[in-house]
Amino acid sequence: MRTNMILAFLVFYPMIGAFVSYIIGRFHKTARDYFADIIVISEFAVTLYLFCTFNGSSIRSFSIDSFAGLGIGFVMDGFSSVYALAAAVMWMMTTVFSKEYFKHYHNRNRYYLFMLLTLGATMGVFLSADLYTTFIFFEMMSFTSYVWVAHDERKASLRAAETYLSVAVIGGMVMLMGLFLLYHELGTLEIASLLKLAEACENKTMLYVAGGCITLGFGAKAGVFPLHIWLPKAHPVAPAPASALLSGILTKSGVFGMLVVSCNLLYGDGDWGSVILLLGCITMFGGALLALFSVDLKRTLACSSMSQIGFVTVGIGMQGLLGEENTMAAMGTVLHMVNHSLIKLVLFMAAGVVFMNIHMLNLNEIRGFGRKKPLLHFIFLMGALGIGGIPLWNGYISKTLLHESIVEYTHLLKEGVLMPAMFGINVMKCIEWIFLISGGMTVAYMVKLYVAVFVEKNADTKRQEQFDGMKHYMNLQSKLALTVSAVFLPLMGVVPGVVMDFLAGRSIGFMNAEALGEPVHYFSLGNLKGAAVSVIIGAALYSLVVRPLLMRRTETGKIYVNLWPSRLDLEERFYRPLIACVCVLGGFFSRICDSFVDGVVVLLRKTVYRDMPLPFELSEGTLFTYQLGRLLNKIEGWLEKKFPSKKRKHHEFIHELAMIHLEIRENRMVITRSLSFGLILFCVGLILTTIYLLMVYK
Repeated sequence: MRTNMILAFLVFYPMIGAFVSYIIGRFHKTARDYFADIIVISEFAVTLYLFCTFNGSSIRSFSIDSFAGLGIGFVMDGFSSVYALAAAVMWMMTTVFSKEYFKHYHNRNRYYLFMLLTLGATMGVFLSADLYTTFIFFEMMSFTSYVWVAHDERKASLRAAETYLSVAVIGGMVMLMGLFLLYHELGTLEIASLLKLAEACENKTMLYVAGGCITLGFGAKAGVFPLHIWLPKAHPVAPAPASALLSGILTKSGVFGMLVVSCNLLYGDGDWGSVILLLGCITMFGGALLALFSVDLKRTLACSSMSQIGFVTVGIGMQGLLGEENTMAAMGTVLHMVNHSLIKLVLFMAAGVVFMNIHMLNLNEIRGFGRKKPLLHFIFLMGALGIGGIPLWNGYISKTLLHESIVEYTHLLKEGVLMPAMFGINVMKCIEWIFLISGGMTVAYMVKLYVAVFVEKNADTKRQEQFDGMKHYMNLQSKLALTVSAVFLPLMGVVPGVVMDFLAGRSIGFMNAEALGEPVHYFSLGNLKGAAVSVIIGAALYSLVVRPLLMRRTETGKIYVNLWPSRLDLEERFYRPLIACVCVLGGFFSRICDSFVDGVVVLLRKTVYRDMPLPFELSEGTLFTYQLGRLLNKIEGWLEKKFPSKKRKHHEFIHELAMIHLEIRENRMVITRSLSFGLILFCVGLILTTIYLLMVYK
């Protein structure tokens, strides 16, 4: 392992560039845009260099030991080299696209500032050598990306941003508790040391508690059920480049933390793997169901992101169940992470092209927009085929590996090689069908989007003519960014042995998996059969559910309708009422405690500590303001006698000082009773507690 400051460069260079770009933007907007392009392109170039020169036997590392007690550390292993490159690619493409997308937006300077800050924080997460470093940059990333969601400053945007930040902060606090417990139990948060120390740890219960808290914090960012509530609401209101990054990269930072816990702290634990697998199945199926019902282009893609994170989570769960036989599941997990990132980069930028031209996202309004736009047609089709798991596209490869890991585990149970954890053979067969049906729903909702935007005509003839007349709907920069991103998807799927196996082989060591002894036959009849089943299910769902049930006939033709019941909105029906109840009950008990203490004080003053009689009662102010006012009155009287003047204004200082004191007192009461003051005190207490714990466990 060799020390290398270039890792710190990847983290802090875009952060410094963020503030420089903001200063430049105050004077020249175009120069700011080009400067941001230079930052992300140079970041990509350095990351690509590190990726190409990576040597597994000579891992790069960098640390600052004196930072915040425990220090921060960065390391580049196989997995982090892959995902640092994926992040750099996505930031480069979205930043290039942002120049045209934000052409008519306000607050562009603010967007670029927080976009580059988030890049640095995201690099800090994927390059972190320990969970303490991960936590610092993870929380920084949450706060900087919050500005993306709230960028439009509309009511819906601010509400979605409020939900996003609430989930992130609550998840972060729970994660911090888990880190405290883990550090107390193992004495370190270094990722590379967790596996051996966890195996030697006798207190497994504490590992479960710490792992559960940490997973909850990371799962909230990943969008895993039941903390997925921010995801379907944040993506539709955020600008399209930001949505691509939120979906493609920031959710993967949450998956990164889940991998650390499942593949190191609780490696090969069947019960833990079963719980993660169950959450993955619910997330996978639920997200696909929400996407199938949605009639908003970006909301559909957002719900799709939730579903695809479910696929990844299924892979993490299967690793726990398979134990040392986890190679197939590990390959599928990391490859679907990468594939989903690149696919959502293409799809969200394509949705951005639609929005920046007509400022609409409802399928009934954007219907027919892409009919005479062959380049946009090609770009969107590549993303749709990729996420649908169609053979010869990248999504097929990773979904095949995940499906095969389920089949492999079922066979091992039948042969008696592995003992069942929570789920037996019959349950695993049901899980396999949930996997295939979720893949079918993915095909169905992507066909729904494709047909609506590129095949059907708009009900409004004049609007369709307007759509067909748009010849210059993208500039050259945007065309290059979208086309290059789209071309990668079939290339990765056509030669999986060259690209996909290479990426998986470099990354699976992070998940403590070994390379396969023989290559995977991706296009065998057995593997093609799984993809064919999902495609057939998707075609059936589109024909029998979407067209007849999720569309309604009107005078102008059929329109898409959202029939998803509003009472099933977890945020509005469960989380917000729950928080309101907690606040009411907390306030009720606080009032009881406050009244009880006041009663005790009054009782003591009336009995044991009797009040001393005051020499005189002041009608206003305090003794200090009264004495100071008397003094100032005497000074003014003396000045009047010595230097009489008709212009001099007479003051009654006792009253004026009493009024000033009253105003200060009222302002202080308003401040101390405000939520902001309470949050400040909470943060101060949290910081002091953190410093104390760091000193105790140093």
